[in-house]
Formats: sequence, C-alpha cells, structure tokens
Amino acid sequence: MAFQAVYLQKNELGEFSASLTTLDESQLPEAGDVVIEVAYSTLNYKDGLAICNKSPVVRTWPMVAGIDGVGRVLQSTHPRFKEGDEVILNGFGVGETHWGCLAGKAKLKGDWLVHKPAGLSAFQTMAIGTAGYTAMLCVMGLEKSGVRPDQGEVLVTGATGGVGSVAISLLSQLGYTVVATSGKPEQAEFLKSLGAAEVLDRNTLSAPGKPLQKERWAGVVDSVGSHTLANACAQTKYGGTVTACGLAQGMDFPSSVAPFILRGVTLKGIDSVMAPLAIREEAWARLAKDLDPAKLERLSREIPLSGAIEAAAQIMAGQHTGRVVVKI
Repeated sequence: MAFQAVYLQKNELGEFSASLTTLDESQLPEAGDVVIEVAYSTLNYKDGLAICNKSPVVRTWPMVAGIDGVGRVLQSTHPRFKEGDEVILNGFGVGETHWGCLAGKAKLKGDWLVHKPAGLSAFQTMAIGTAGYTAMLCVMGLEKSGVRPDQGEVLVTGATGGVGSVAISLLSQLGYTVVATSGKPEQAEFLKSLGAAEVLDRNTLSAPGKPLQKERWAGVVDSVGSHTLANACAQTKYGGTVTACGLAQGMDFPSSVAPFILRGVTLKGIDSVMAPLAIREEAWARLAKDLDPAKLERLSREIPLSGAIEAAAQIMAGQHTGRVVVKI
C-alpha cells in the first residue's frame, strides 16, 4: 500500500534533494519487527539538519526523515507489541541510519519502542517529542543529583527551542524558579507564560568568559554548548549540577576544570538517543504526570506533512519557537 514520506536523496554526483514522495510498503527497510501506521511526527533540530542537509546527520541513502513518531501497530513479531497497540519512537538512529517517521508508515525494531502513556494523546506525545523527552531526562538528572527547588534558580538556555520550552514548563510546574536565556527578546512574554521568572539575553552567556564567575545557578539545563555551557558551569553554585544535551552554539567546550574541582559542580551528559528502556518509560510516565497540558498546547503548533520541508528550513533559520507537530 502506498504512503507519502519526506524522502532525502543524494545522486551519483552527491547532489542532495528533499521531497514529499509517494512510496510503497514493499520499500520499507527489512530491518524491523514492528510496522506502524504513523499518526504524528514532529520536527526537531536534528530533523532540520537532515532535511536541509546542513550537517552529516544522514548516514544511509536514500533516507526517510523523522527521528520521532507515534502511531498504531499494524504488524508485529515482537513479544512486547501486538496489532492495535499505540507506540512512541524516539531516537536510535531513526531518520539517520534507518528510515524514519515523517511518513505514513514505518518499520521499526520493537526494542526501540515504548507504549504510549494513557494520560497523553497521540498529538501530545509529538508536541513533547524527542525535545520534550530530552527535557524530562534533564529534569530527572537534576533531581537525581539532588537539585531541589529551595536551593535557588535553575537556568535554561536556548529557551525558545523545543528542549528549552518544555524544560521551563516542567521545572516551573515542579516548583523551581526558572531563568531563561534567549536571543529573541520579543518572545519574553511567551517564555514567562510557560513559567520563566526572568528572561536574559543569550549574549550574556555566549561570549568567552572567566573560568569562575559569581555563583548563581543551583542547576542548569543547557541545549546550546560552547561558550554558553562554559559560562553556565562557571556561574553554577557550589555542589550544583549542569545537564548538557545540545550543541546549538557549538560542540566545543572552552572551559577549565575550575568549577568542578573548586566548587564541586557536576556536568551531567544527557543522551536521549540510546537511553535504556527503563529510563525511557520513566521519562514518559513523568511527562504524562508532570507536564501541564495547557502549557504544552501553548508551545505547540500543527502542520501537515506537506509543510514539513518548509518548516525544517524555518527551524534552521531560527524562525520558530516551541514545538512543531506534523500530522501524517
């Protein structure tokens, strides 16, 4: 049966193209023991990189884009899933080395999937997506390191992006005082509506800074990297924790050991792509319980599959806020 997909190709000359293409179910990759009918996908920063060919995200050609998906199981030989189950996919190289979920159908490995929590609709799971799921992993990382609301402010960088906007919503809902950084001053009221107590210009953190600075943050959720992450570490209070999950400014980390050996700061890496099943299930259960549905709706917008390529270009141009949900 035919379905539409965001299809990425390179020809023999290495010329790239991204198009909305009709494919046949027989073309789905052999690897995989669960076939799903995709209801919604979403656009993350990594999807933008892949669809706009801005970074070597895609490792196998041709590729169907989409690192996230939610849908109904059509066929399964995996013991955890049966026909009719609603499942969520995040990561595991889907959309990079294995055909993804910006498509009407996807054939995936059951080990990559989690059951959709009853407390979330299919739309809501993709309004959360990998970005929101990563934000939850960051919040869990802060909690497990002992960062409590009464210890002081928590910094969220890249605040208008998917990770940042969901992190603000989660942290404020859990009682933390959140300070956001953004390069979009016109979005300050939007960020405050999500729960930010204060919004700073991202330039206060994005330039080279001293290895140790005035202590301010009890914890940090950083999706930016580079000088922003280095300055965040330099400003973190004694014994505080910084969770790092992104590289929007860069993959480099121009810092020193000073915050870690003189203030006991913890830099905690957050990986959403290959996280074990138990952690994934915990994160999704927490999202169903701790994320305010009204805030999730406020930071999300829906587009059709036909608009995904244009929306990916907008993401790469920094022209969007919050979460983009793609209806398949």
